[in-house]
Amino acid sequence: MIRSVVRGIGSALPRRIMRNADFEGVLETSDAWIVQRTGIRQRHIAADDETTASLGEAAARAALDAAGLTVDDIDLIVLATSTPNHTFPATSVEIQERLGMRHGFAFDLQAVCSGFVYAVTTADLYLRGGLAKRVLVIGAETFSRLLDWSDRSTCVLFGDGAGALVLEAAEGEGGLADRGILAASLRSDGTHKMKLYVDGGPSTTQTVGHLRMEGREVFKHAVGMITDVIEATFATAGITADDLDWFVPHQANKRIIDASAKKLGIAEEKVVVTVDLHGNTSAASVPLALSVAVADGRIKRGDLVLLEAMGGGFTWGAVLIRW
Repeated sequence: MIRSVVRGIGSALPRRIMRNADFEGVLETSDAWIVQRTGIRQRHIAADDETTASLGEAAARAALDAAGLTVDDIDLIVLATSTPNHTFPATSVEIQERLGMRHGFAFDLQAVCSGFVYAVTTADLYLRGGLAKRVLVIGAETFSRLLDWSDRSTCVLFGDGAGALVLEAAEGEGGLADRGILAASLRSDGTHKMKLYVDGGPSTTQTVGHLRMEGREVFKHAVGMITDVIEATFATAGITADDLDWFVPHQANKRIIDASAKKLGIAEEKVVVTVDLHGNTSAASVPLALSVAVADGRIKRGDLVLLEAMGGGFTWGAVLIRW
């Protein structure tokens, strides 16, 4: 059977680092308050010349280099983002142009913080269906553009960045030992849409708007929803938490990560945490964390890796990959 195998990974971060101490004196907050409640110590903030497209391009080039491929080897670009450069055309098309890709096709996918997990599963279907041989999957965001910088409950949480994977169709035996994507589970529930949203849009206010969140409500639902899709993914693959080598969750809040891992019985030493370095980068969160763990040698070829994310909507999902 066809498996979608990871060939390379890359990432990109804005030049500017904003530390928790930078908020002190501007907002009624402190480094200790932010760290205690979120685990975040710093985040990267895009400059005027750094956009979702430019960060996505840089991450894509790094992933192609890691894969030993060029843009000529790519058939499809899937970009997960909630912060496109323009309402249209799709920012993926702009990245396609920036990369010098004159063939194939590209589109954006919007599932907020779950976007990258949704995009990976979408790419898997195109590869297994024979409509592409290699796909560039990108998660790129400039969430700082959506923040109300006077709202301490949200502006300290988010950052900017991008991560990318090159997925390639390859023959597998159909078993758990295969490299590539082995199982996935996706969910959404629009009844929660006002718990985490942006109060603007072309069709409603004709403005970009600002991010709004009911933090306690999001936290209350997060752990249960996350474990739901992970347990479904485990069941599909026929594994347990003990079989995992690495758990790479969405990097929103350290307390959510810890509580989810504990409920699932995933050992702390198997959890990849980068929220302290990047904050919540929405669709870029999971690939940025993956990139760090690959670069420092933790994630190696053959490892069983679980990706998970939850975002506004609510949307949530999990993907199991043999690296």
